Amino acid sequence: MLLKAAAGLAGLAGFGPAALRAQDPVAGGWPAKPVRLVLPFTPGGSTDFQGRLLTEWLSRFFGQQFFIDYKPGAGSNLGEAEVARSAPDGYTLGWITVASHAINPTLYAKMPFDHLRDFAPVSMTGIFPNLLIVNNKLPVKTVADLIALAKKEPGKLTFASSGQGTSLHLSGEMFKVMTGTDMVHVPYKGGGPALQDVMGGQVDMSFGNMPTVLAQAKAGKVRPVAVTSLERWFTAPEIPAIAETVPGFQAMSWHGVAFPAGTPPAIVEKLSAAIQRAMATPEMQEKYAGGGSKATAMTPQQFAAFIKEDTERWAPSIRASGAKVE
Repeated sequence: MLLKAAAGLAGLAGFGPAALRAQDPVAGGWPAKPVRLVLPFTPGGSTDFQGRLLTEWLSRFFGQQFFIDYKPGAGSNLGEAEVARSAPDGYTLGWITVASHAINPTLYAKMPFDHLRDFAPVSMTGIFPNLLIVNNKLPVKTVADLIALAKKEPGKLTFASSGQGTSLHLSGEMFKVMTGTDMVHVPYKGGGPALQDVMGGQVDMSFGNMPTVLAQAKAGKVRPVAVTSLERWFTAPEIPAIAETVPGFQAMSWHGVAFPAGTPPAIVEKLSAAIQRAMATPEMQEKYAGGGSKATAMTPQQFAAFIKEDTERWAPSIRASGAKVE
């Protein structure tokens, strides 16, 4: 899917607002006023950083302001519900993630929106894996070592996460399901405390967000074992992928944007083409990589298919974990 998305960037060299204005009368006048991007998290984090990069680029490109409106709460469901209820006129855009559009639909007993029906996906913007790390005392250097030890001592190994139902937790549950192992989940109130206890030896391992834990691994404070992407990650190609030992293993964190369902397709396509152009620039690739993410664009059709596939990919692990938010 990501390779297909990359291939679709080749024809965008001549793309510009004037070209699209000539192509479609509906999208030709858009945007005629500021566009609000609802970001369902608090300011200051990595998500805010990525969102600001995108809105700044789009504002320059279209000559019209794209601005962030922060709506945190309910595991990002609060902000996404507002997007789903907004007028489909092209002036309310939602920042969507693996949480809101792949994990939460199975994790939450009741959702305030239908993540497939109530949105018009525009494009992915960035993606990054988690990194399986172990404390330096654990006699594990490879995924095969870990599987062997977990099967030898079922129920004894522990893995830390940033909380119940997070991608860190569910990466561990996916690992258990796909390897037939039994390990104990230890939830924390954030990725920082989880990492500290892995470094301190209180917990055996963690599937930490790569942008957060890679520096500690490179500093020798924890041992990196494998990444959760299908292939080795571009920022640390020396670290193998879990999928090299467990075929098909993939647990990615991603983000992108979507309009409310019913937004005119010409507007959706116009913004998607602009984002594809943005993510192909060295400027955005370098800045996203600096924040630990790979700048990745998709067509609306590719992104919609990816969301559906990723929801199905996470569901078995969520159900197996017994995690549920009422």
